[in-house]
Amino acid sequence: MSLAQLIPIAMSISLFIVVFVLGTKTRLEDLSFLLRHPGLLIRSIVAMNVIMLVFVVALSQMFDLNPTIKIALVALAVSPVPPLLPSKQIKAGGAANYAVGLLAAASLVAIVLVPVSIELMEYVFPFELHISAGTITSILVLSVLVPLVSGIAIGGFAPAFAQRCAPYLSTAGTVLLLAALIPSLVKAWPAFSGLFSQGVLLCLVLFSLVGLAVGHLMGGPVPTDRTVLALATATRHPSIAMAIATLNFPDQRAVLALIIYHLVVASVVSLPYLRWRTREHGAVGPA
Repeated sequence: MSLAQLIPIAMSISLFIVVFVLGTKTRLEDLSFLLRHPGLLIRSIVAMNVIMLVFVVALSQMFDLNPTIKIALVALAVSPVPPLLPSKQIKAGGAANYAVGLLAAASLVAIVLVPVSIELMEYVFPFELHISAGTITSILVLSVLVPLVSGIAIGGFAPAFAQRCAPYLSTAGTVLLLAALIPSLVKAWPAFSGLFSQGVLLCLVLFSLVGLAVGHLMGGPVPTDRTVLALATATRHPSIAMAIATLNFPDQRAVLALIIYHLVVASVVSLPYLRWRTREHGAVGPA
């Protein structure tokens, strides 16, 4: 088996482990948190999947962007919350029940919303896009729902065992993710750097900055909710975005490169916000 085949497998395993560890620290009722707060659920979906998609359309209409950049931005805009995000949100002072509940709710909503959004984009952009609900479901079930529910089950039936194993599993998942991500970044660099002169870096930075601002404003009156939604709106599930790109444009390696490097750009852009929110939440006490 080649390195190119091993990288996505290693990334999938690492994501499974990280979400499983998150599940061991999660209560079952956290999964339905947003069902008990429908107003916050609606604002969250509007911020992540409606306003950001409108922003991408507006950006594409105002500037003569390379089609590769347009495709990558659309794929990112319609993708749900990334599996790695809740831990970062909680460390920054975000409410754990909202962070986990948003991961679960956004994943379920994405099964319907992503294919519909993709079809609607055909009326705006001069290229065809499509992805089935079955493809979205399989990705989200394996990367989010199964490890999360499994972790909750283990944490509930054997809490002491889960607590002992969690640090080791978390370290293993992080190391495996880095081992998969670093070669991916190196391999994607030539295609990504080739678009520098066409404003690709500026587009990715704007996507993350606008996402942070939109999520923070739409998060409502609770400061911890603002932190969670801001980070969720600025980042995306890379597997969903890559599936959209691969299915519709299998020969466009530059699109995949943009999606991979969005992880890096979003992390760097979010650092000042993370530090600010950590200080703010620390000043007012624990969430």
